Amino acid sequence: MEIITKYFPDLTEIQLEQFVKLKDLYQDWNLKINVVSRKDIDEIYMRHVLHSLGIAKVQRFNSGAHIMDVGTGGGFPGIPLAILHPESNFHLVDSIGKKIKVVNEVVEGLGLTNVKTTNNRVENVSGHYDFIVSRAVAQMETFVRWVKGHIAKKSTHELKNGILYLKGGDLTEELQKYTTTTIYELHSFFEEEFFETKKVVHLPMKYKG
Repeated sequence: MEIITKYFPDLTEIQLEQFVKLKDLYQDWNLKINVVSRKDIDEIYMRHVLHSLGIAKVQRFNSGAHIMDVGTGGGFPGIPLAILHPESNFHLVDSIGKKIKVVNEVVEGLGLTNVKTTNNRVENVSGHYDFIVSRAVAQMETFVRWVKGHIAKKSTHELKNGILYLKGGDLTEELQKYTTTTIYELHSFFEEEFFETKKVVHLPMKYKG
C-alpha cells in the first residue's frame, strides 16, 4: 500500500480503506477464479493498481465524467480509477463471464457505487464516453475499430475525448498511422523499474453519432 500513498498522498480515509481491502478481495477470489497471475498477486499494488493509476497521472477525471474500461479482465484499470474518482462514472466491459463475476464481487466488496459492468463484446455496448481506457487488450488499430462510435461529443477535460491506453515496449510501428497520439512515459511519474518501458497512449477520437 505504501507505493500507492507515495504517489497519491491525498487519498481520503474511504479511499485508503478501499485500496487496502482490494488486495484481500483479489487474493480470496483468485483462489477460485484465476484473474491475476499467481506471481502478480503479491505485487498487486505496483503491477496492477499503480499501473492502472498511471492513467490518472496523465488525466484526472472530472465529476460526472463517463469512462468505459474495455477488456477490463479482473477490473484493471477500471477499479483503481473508480476508487480514485468517486464522482466519475465507470463502465467495465469484458466478454468473459467469469472475469465480470469477479469484478462484480470486488465492486460490491469495496462498496463502489460509481461502477457498472457488462458481460459482452464492446461492439454490442451502447453509450458515449469521455474516455475509453484499457490495458493492452489488442493492437491499436483493432481497438480503435472496436470502440469507434463510443466517444462523447463535448470535451470537458484538459485532454480531448478519446482513448487512454496502457501499453509497453516500442510502439513506433503500431502507432505509425495515428499522428495525433501522445505517448506519456510512466517512468517520468513512477521511479520503480517496473515502469521503465510502460506508457500511457492518448489518442483523441472524434464523435460519431
